[in-house]
Amino acid sequence: MLRNYIIVAWRNLIKHKANAFINITGLSVGLACSLMIMLWIQDERSVDGFHTNVDHLYQVYERKTNEGKVEASYLTQGLLANELKKNIPEIRYATGMEQNFPRTFEAGKKVIKQDGTYAGQDFFRMFSYKLLQGKTETALVNANDIAISRKMAELFFGSPENAMGKIIRYENADNLQVTAVFENVPANSSQQFEFLRSWTAFVADNASWANGWQSTSPATFIQLNANADAEKVNGKIKNFIRQHLPEANIQLALQPYAERYLHSNFKNGEIDGGRIEYVRLFGIVAVFILLIACINFMNLATARSTKRAKEVGVRKVIGAQRLALVAQFLSEAVLLTLIAVGVAMALIVLLLPAFNALTAKQLTIPILSLNFWMIVVGMFALTALVAGCYPAFFLASLNPIRTLKGKLTFSSSAAYFRKGLVVFQFALTIMLLIGTVVIYRQMQYVQAKNLGYDRENLVFIPFEGDLVKSYSVFKDEAQKIPGIQAITKMKESPTVIGHSTGDFGWTGKDAKAEVSLNDAVVDYDFVQTMKLELAAGRDLSKEFADSANFLLNEAAAKKIGYNNPVGMPLWFRGKQGKIVGLLKDFHFNSMHQTIEPLIIRLADNQRWGTILVRVSPGKTQQAIMGLQTLSKKINPNYTFSYSFADQEYNNLYKSEQLVSKLSNCSAVLAIFISCMGLLGLSIFVAEQRSKEISIRKVLGASVSSVFRLLSSEFLQLIIVSFLIASPIAWLVTNNWLQNFAYKANVPWWMFALSGSVIVFIAILTVSFQSIKAALTNPVKSLRSE
Repeated sequence: MLRNYIIVAWRNLIKHKANAFINITGLSVGLACSLMIMLWIQDERSVDGFHTNVDHLYQVYERKTNEGKVEASYLTQGLLANELKKNIPEIRYATGMEQNFPRTFEAGKKVIKQDGTYAGQDFFRMFSYKLLQGKTETALVNANDIAISRKMAELFFGSPENAMGKIIRYENADNLQVTAVFENVPANSSQQFEFLRSWTAFVADNASWANGWQSTSPATFIQLNANADAEKVNGKIKNFIRQHLPEANIQLALQPYAERYLHSNFKNGEIDGGRIEYVRLFGIVAVFILLIACINFMNLATARSTKRAKEVGVRKVIGAQRLALVAQFLSEAVLLTLIAVGVAMALIVLLLPAFNALTAKQLTIPILSLNFWMIVVGMFALTALVAGCYPAFFLASLNPIRTLKGKLTFSSSAAYFRKGLVVFQFALTIMLLIGTVVIYRQMQYVQAKNLGYDRENLVFIPFEGDLVKSYSVFKDEAQKIPGIQAITKMKESPTVIGHSTGDFGWTGKDAKAEVSLNDAVVDYDFVQTMKLELAAGRDLSKEFADSANFLLNEAAAKKIGYNNPVGMPLWFRGKQGKIVGLLKDFHFNSMHQTIEPLIIRLADNQRWGTILVRVSPGKTQQAIMGLQTLSKKINPNYTFSYSFADQEYNNLYKSEQLVSKLSNCSAVLAIFISCMGLLGLSIFVAEQRSKEISIRKVLGASVSSVFRLLSSEFLQLIIVSFLIASPIAWLVTNNWLQNFAYKANVPWWMFALSGSVIVFIAILTVSFQSIKAALTNPVKSLRSE
């Protein structure tokens, strides 16, 4: 019986090639798209899941209450990890980690820049990064200890074994000893690094603030004992900072480390979303696209039921049971879906490299993974069931007497159901298109937004090697290069200032007040180089001996309560100076955050950071060549490298750019699949009404009137789809825009434009078949009469 079902199903597919092609194309594209998105979702959810102790690992975050507003961040004090371990018995291990940074290393004749960070002695005890050489207990004990990756060991020393105990030069300043070699960090780790320096070195390098409780920058991770209650530990550490800063309005809390990658946003001091929102979003998109493809099948199958009506009638008359007919039609859906799955797998093989480039992933088809094949089989079964179930029961329910008499008519409920499927299908498509338009507009807004400084023609050069001790010479010589307008340096980058401090005071400050400001360390000529706007006062300058003086932005002046801050005193880490300039607020973080208070001071013993170079418009290449020549002269052991401010700024929005690209692809695929279904329906309608069209033409109907006849019903359904989709899309996109403190206005006409695009594409889709039917010689259709 099963063999017979398959033979009949195959013959039916061969007989109706156009219908089969449309269905297989739609299903295969939908399945391929959905499966690739599922691979991406699996990869996102697997991040950090490989750590053996992941159930006991937590990251500490801080909540601060300022002016009644609760804010939270992962930035903590440099002392926090060790102090928590000392004072909380349930904490087995603890480590701090500074933000990842690139540094230059030298061994023999090799000088290579690598990314890495600082970490505490417990790091390798807590996290499951396999050590190839060395011991977890001794890997990061002393200030001159360094642990490097297999890749870095092979680059400098040929092998992990040869690297152990060797000396490697760090930033042309420190000689470090390799005390451990770890396996390359896997791609599904949220922490990516090639080397780790000891926390002892971090504290020594940042002695001016890392030994105190006023400033924050590093992250803090802890591992609880196996039997510890995380909620109880949360209660114990909640007011831990107040033990050291009684006036501080800071609370500590724990987040499970396994959740950190996907849940990293804060709202009102609580963890609220993050990348998980994009995972959920594209999970829904994958379902939507597959649903659109299934709806195509359902619509075409029920629409073409008149072609199968007599077959059903004859089979019922000779004794076929309803379940047998259902099984027959379901077998056709299963066969067609099976072919579509095969085509989809071939498409994935072809498209996966491009998808990896799009998502910056290293996804592969996990052929040996049982979970993957279970997902494939599940999607196959669900697609076959959803796509084939309704058509199968609908066809099996046809009345044999009426069908054999040729009096088959669709009930109003069946017609409305089919129209409802078309409306639902295009509503999903329109929602995806509107979402794509809104995301694109927000990205354009971010690109065009005035940041408060000119990011065009601003070059970033790493402050490293001999540039540290010869910076003054480099600056003086660089200013002689044609095309260079100004030069300065800063400890971080103007696009991301992540360090904050509360270790400062001013006249009239409430002793109990806890105020934290972002802290930027810069050189002279900072305002000139950045082209910042001064609301009052002047830039930091050598002419005025400004080594102890400060610049504030307007948000900082408002925070401390100075109406006219220029000339007013300010104490920073016990050192008195005065405010010499008030800057108009400028963006130094992403548009997700409001502009925060910022204090700017001169560098003291700065060993790394960024040199900022302002280049004249149109002379970029000339200036870069001059800087490269000068760098080779002053800093010969380091490869000259540079980036542009607009590139660094764009890096702040990698997640949003990924969402934008995926949305574009999803919207295009949804439109393609929907229009394939629309094409199939228009072909069927044209065939079904061929005699009517011929009679109308004989009676004098024009081509345009025939076109309107065939397309008007479809256009009405699409307009209804737009009316349903628009408010839903507005709610969803408006919720997404709330993630940005600064967001684009989305006018009503952008929704209308999205609807118009769908209508236009639908007209193009229908018009081909409609015009073809209108131009057909009526004699061919009426000949049998």
